Parts: sequence; structure tokens; C-alpha cells
Amino acid sequence: MRSFLSLLDFTPEELNQLIHRAIELKAILKRGEEHYPLKGKTLAMIFELSSTRTRVAFETGMFQLGGHAIFVEGSSSQFGRGEPVEDSARVLSQMVDIISIRTTDHSRLEAFNRAASVPVINAMSDTLHPCQLLADIQTFQEKRGSIAGKKVAFIGDGYNMCNSYMNAADQFGFELRIACPPGFRPDQHRIDQSNNIHLVETPQEAVENTDLVITDVWSSMGHEDVQVQRLAAFEGYQVDKKLLDLADKNALFMHCLPAHRGEEISAELLDDPRSVAWEEAGNRLHSQKALLEFLLR
Repeated sequence: MRSFLSLLDFTPEELNQLIHRAIELKAILKRGEEHYPLKGKTLAMIFELSSTRTRVAFETGMFQLGGHAIFVEGSSSQFGRGEPVEDSARVLSQMVDIISIRTTDHSRLEAFNRAASVPVINAMSDTLHPCQLLADIQTFQEKRGSIAGKKVAFIGDGYNMCNSYMNAADQFGFELRIACPPGFRPDQHRIDQSNNIHLVETPQEAVENTDLVITDVWSSMGHEDVQVQRLAAFEGYQVDKKLLDLADKNALFMHCLPAHRGEEISAELLDDPRSVAWEEAGNRLHSQKALLEFLLR
């Protein structure tokens, strides 16, 4: 049995296999071919946080692969009413074939996975968002070929998306430059462990001559109560056309969405021809289908 809590749970070869399979599944769907390898399989989705892309991609993906998905809202289930996560894991493992969890506490996800006897997927935690990275790498592959050896800039909060990009830099072999304001930088020890990751002082230094520029919201889910303070702390870290112009002429821009226009990005940036945010969002479906197929077959 395999689970997917982090990009580091798979080998680089397996991750590249997933990306290629996602592209194949996208083509199969476009051709209108029937493909039901997960017929009779059920996915339980336990979400303690709101979701659009992740939830719809998993539900639609299971349907298109011939399976079934059950949405379990954390607050309206025993998972959110004090039942130990290990007990929930043991019970659900008797009923479904695979489980995805979106949680505010990565340690709860890990505890659930240790007790489960079916594959578990990290549908986002306060530490990592690996499913998003599968879609991002797929999108870059479709537009520009392999990301190996490329230069990537991450601008903004050193939170779960930044952490996942650090894992991706090592697994997919690209250079990652990170620009975060003081107090919001990722774990320095993790940076020191890699030759591919560099913490730089300014967004301009991070973006110069890069092939891909990424940002994320400044106030992620769970940080709503400090949004005003964060707006002040992140001043000067907005990605706009002027900053993007410092990147390579063929550079792409990505955002995992939802975006706060006028905060981490300028109001018009998602409509810039260099932005592939909509394709990136759409690829959540195909990359998550590839992941489900991999874990259940």
C-alpha cells in the first residue's frame, strides 16, 4: 500500500510517470474514449477546510474513472467531533478504497495515515500541498517541456505551497529561488539540505531570467484573523507585469488559486498572456486522476 502525503513519498521516476500519465488521461478524455479502471472503487474525501478545485477534481476524476466519491465535511462528521483520527482511519478503511484529507494540522494527517489500511492522499495541509504541484509540473511540461534544469521563482509566503515547491525542486531537478519577507520565510534547515534551493533578498532577484514565476495568497486559510498585519508585511512582494518582465521572455506565471487580485498579484496579471493559471487549475483533474489510478492499481 502506498500513500501520497508529500512529493517525497514517490521517487522522481514515479513522479515523472505520473505527469506523463496525466497528459495521457487528458488526451483520452478529449478523444471521448471510455476508461473505467476504478469501477467499483470508492474515495472518501474528508475536508476540514473549504475547497473548489481539489474537491471537484477528485469527485469528477473518480466519476470519469468509473469509481465513486463521498464528501465528508469535517465539522459535520465524527472526524470533527473529537473521535481520535486513528479510530476514524480504522473505520473508514473498512468501507472505502482510498481516502483524501484536507486539514489544518499535518500531524493529524500523518497519524491518520499510520492507522489507515488503505492509501491516503494529502488534499492540502498546513505544511504541504503536493496535489497542486502535480498539476503545476504537468502544465509546465505541456507548455515548455521538462522542468528539469529550469529556473523557478517563488514569491510570497513560505507556507505550504512554498514547502511543496522546495520538495519539487529536488524531485524534478530545477533551481528554485525563494523571496519571502522576514518572519514568513520557510525552514532554513530544509533549504540548507538542498543544492537546488536558494533564499534571496528581493522578488526582483528571485525572478530575474527565470522560466517560471509562482506566487500564492498572503493570508492562507487559517490566517484570516491576521490578514491586515500580513498586508503590511508583504508590501513590495506583489507580482505584477513589471516584475514578470524581469523573467525570461518565454517565462510562465502560475497561481494555485483562488487569487486575491490587488494583493499578491496585480489586478490584470491572470489575464496576461504569460499566465497559465486557468490551464493549471484544469490540470488538477487530470493529475489527480493519474494519482488515483496509480495508488489503486
